[in-house]
Amino acid sequence: MGYRTSAQIGFTLLIVDENSETGTHPHEPHGDGMTSRLNWLRAGVLGANDGIVSVAGLVVGVAAATTSSSAILTAGIAGLSAGAISMAAGEYISVSAQRDTERALLSKERRELAEEPDFELAELTQIYEGKGLSPETARQVARELTAHDAFTAHAEAELGLDPTELTSPWQAAISSAILFTAGALLPLLAILLPPVSWRIPVTFGAVLIALALTGWTSARLGGSNPRRAIMRVVVGGAVAMAVTDGIGQLAGISGL
Repeated sequence: MGYRTSAQIGFTLLIVDENSETGTHPHEPHGDGMTSRLNWLRAGVLGANDGIVSVAGLVVGVAAATTSSSAILTAGIAGLSAGAISMAAGEYISVSAQRDTERALLSKERRELAEEPDFELAELTQIYEGKGLSPETARQVARELTAHDAFTAHAEAELGLDPTELTSPWQAAISSAILFTAGALLPLLAILLPPVSWRIPVTFGAVLIALALTGWTSARLGGSNPRRAIMRVVVGGAVAMAVTDGIGQLAGISGL
């Protein structure tokens, strides 16, 4: 039985890691389009959370000041509409700026590969050396990846970008607007459907349960501690509703 060099072993491990379907953990996010799907989901969860908290605070404040269902409904619909449009516009602008930056970086990298291929190969080699590979292994890995797809190899190693998975501003904007609306409908219905005396307690309960779910979901997507995420959003939502409830009661007493 022959012996393989460290370069051969290192490159073999790299290829197995990239191409083997059974070499990945089943519970980790792998596969084409996963980055864009996670971006879509995170933007959606953020939109739903904002819709729940902002509209809940608004309708609780109005309900504390008046028992008029038409006033509460008008305020809730106005808050829902303005919030959904604001969320969509904000996400579109933010993600568009990010995408423009990513495209500029990729264009610069493509130009450098065309003008200075030897320098770029040496740079890629240094990157893999910095990751712990021996100079010989790093050089062979850099050469093989450059021969296979130089642009993608350099984009991923130097910039941390996959050229095929750039963020989509329209996707983020639409998901944020839709889920903001879905989140906002919960406190709006919770404040209007129960009897007057139960409106605020029911809304508090429904909103805190919904925020716990969004906190758990965001933690699962980000791989963080669910308890901490749930505590943050639940406490924040409770404080927001308590403050607007107090303001509403003061406004109702003063007759404003």
